[in-house]
Amino acid sequence: MSGNSATQARPMATVRIARWSAEHPWRAITAWLVFVAVCIGVGNIVGTKTTDFDDAAKGELAVYQKMVDDAGFNRPASENVLITARSGALDKAAAGKVAEDVRGRMSGLKEVGEVSEALPSPNGNALLVSVEIAGDRKTADERLQPLLDATAAVQAAHPDLLVEQVGGESLNKALSTALGDDFAKAELISIPVTLVIMLIAFGAVIAAGIPVLLALSAVAAAMGLSALASQLVPASENTSSMILLIGMAVGVDYSLFYVRREREERAKGRTHLDAVEMAAATSGHAIVVSGFAVVVAMAGMFVANDVIFTSMAIGSILVVLTAVIGSITVLPAMLAKLGRWVDKPRVPFVWRLSAKGGEPRVWKAILRPSLRRPATTLTVAGLALVALAIPALGMKLNSPSDADLPRSIPVMQSYDRMTAAFPSTGATHAVGVRAPADKVAQTEAAVTALTERIKADAGFAHEREIEVTRSSDGRVFLLNAAISSSAASPEADKSLTWLRTVALPQTVGAVAGAEFAVSGQTAGENDFVDSMNESLPWVIAIVLLLTFIIMTWTFRAPLIALSSIALNMLSAAAAYGVLVLVFQNTWAEGLLGFTSTGGIVAWLPLMLFVVLFGLSMDYHVFVVSRIREARDSGMDTRAAISQGITSSAGVVTSAAAVMIGVFSIFATLSTIDMKQMGVGLATAILLDATLIRAIVLPALMGVLGERNWWTPRILRPRRVPAPVEAEQTRELDPVG
Repeated sequence: MSGNSATQARPMATVRIARWSAEHPWRAITAWLVFVAVCIGVGNIVGTKTTDFDDAAKGELAVYQKMVDDAGFNRPASENVLITARSGALDKAAAGKVAEDVRGRMSGLKEVGEVSEALPSPNGNALLVSVEIAGDRKTADERLQPLLDATAAVQAAHPDLLVEQVGGESLNKALSTALGDDFAKAELISIPVTLVIMLIAFGAVIAAGIPVLLALSAVAAAMGLSALASQLVPASENTSSMILLIGMAVGVDYSLFYVRREREERAKGRTHLDAVEMAAATSGHAIVVSGFAVVVAMAGMFVANDVIFTSMAIGSILVVLTAVIGSITVLPAMLAKLGRWVDKPRVPFVWRLSAKGGEPRVWKAILRPSLRRPATTLTVAGLALVALAIPALGMKLNSPSDADLPRSIPVMQSYDRMTAAFPSTGATHAVGVRAPADKVAQTEAAVTALTERIKADAGFAHEREIEVTRSSDGRVFLLNAAISSSAASPEADKSLTWLRTVALPQTVGAVAGAEFAVSGQTAGENDFVDSMNESLPWVIAIVLLLTFIIMTWTFRAPLIALSSIALNMLSAAAAYGVLVLVFQNTWAEGLLGFTSTGGIVAWLPLMLFVVLFGLSMDYHVFVVSRIREARDSGMDTRAAISQGITSSAGVVTSAAAVMIGVFSIFATLSTIDMKQMGVGLATAILLDATLIRAIVLPALMGVLGERNWWTPRILRPRRVPAPVEAEQTRELDPVG
């Protein structure tokens, strides 16, 4: 601190950084802008490498993929052109001419390999032409557009019939466009929503704009860094959404904590520099602790050992660290440079409300039951949360599938028409078999027996012959067994179980040394759900342990750490219960625009847990720091609880409103996994910032009393600093 505020103790790092930034504002601001620009530039130059099926393969899927790679199979990507009547029965003669037109146009393209003969559907109401995309399968999307143009030209030439192109590449292209539009929508809406909330919180345009600008710059920088990281760990389709969601939440919150504390200190009569340094010592320190807590929680996703979770964890960690760095470096510089201009221009009426002093009567009234009858209040509120959590016991996990995708996308409507007419074009079980070098003939006979058993099973689609492809050395056999129902159906699960546990072991498994594996969408979905069920307990255990260590070290109070863990577990369980109530039932379908699949997306519980656990630390560290600060000033625990919560109520409410607003936007997006994520996070934060922080936390701390602050001998400081001005010392180190 400056002048009489100087102490004999060395100021904490956040104060030293803030002091330098405040004394050299243009250097700090320029350095931040250069950092953000470099991150964006590097990201644009290297591009983002995205995950594909090969990256995510594990278990039997990985075994199958290794067979394919080792045997050197050339598996070109393929597309299908579906020809149907717009209404009524199909004119077979007209459809045949259209099919020949399709074959002629496609055969003339250099991007096309083989083109099949037109295949009639079993009911005779559709024709299908299969088209191979020439070249490497992994870059097939780069050669897709000429095929789409050819299909569009056929449709224009034959408007009486419906001509549609459906395939893996065209589906991915359409879905990527839809997801990109969703992301743009979320970004477009989240900014004005956040700005409005900040205007209400501060009552001044500049003060409201600072957190939004910092959050946006942190998100932009993290996007660039994420593109760089994707060269090592490919990014999933949800990584960008995760960066935006987490970045806007923590970026705004951290700035909000800092700016509100600086404003509060100026209101006490401190100079701008002293106010910035005091904010750095209190809110700045809490931001660093909170940031590390969020990073630790997000790192829990690494335990799942899944490329999708790993990419989301990396993106989240990058944006959190970027937001923390910005909050303790460029934010003090901006506040020092702006001075009292930070409160300009003022919004009429809103300014008077936000700047109004005095006792927060509403929060005093809310806290009264928790402080007067803490045990009773804790019991009642705890039971209410447990009641919300009970439906989570019936949670069913579904892996993302075609059934989850919005039918508002035209290509999904085409996909439904194609799979209805040709079930074999939908989900398939991809079977791989590797024969021992000395038993190729026996293995071939076993594969033949397997195909005969599949043909005789009603659970498979049979309008096409099962083709068996062999490697050049004759040892590896690949075949696709088409399913007669959707990939996520119970019938598909049953046929997968039959293949893995009955048909393959009894045929190929009878050949000593033969190796087999089943891949495909159904297999991937089932294996993914099993992986999530196995990973979640380990993720929870590791996140709880690391969070306990961080909170214990920060507050030197194990009971505070245990309390924070218990409260976060309670809010997470309640959020799970709400998710089950909303999405495993049908009553909210019209409200949120989705079709219930009877389950929760398999990756969501794990992701929701780590995100909620991390973000909850924002409030917990900030609120408990203020309570500790009040207690260290000489108040008893009950008075300190009241002072700490009422003094932080405004900023916590504003921070929660920002998170709830941003998360709620994701509930309006088109895919059901984004809807579930938005509802789950918004519900969790709403419960956490209201019922947990305003009622359960003070009641629990009231029950514990002075035991909250018990410190084991090993965590006690070895020496006491030289006497200094009591008030300043307490404010500089609010968390002990």
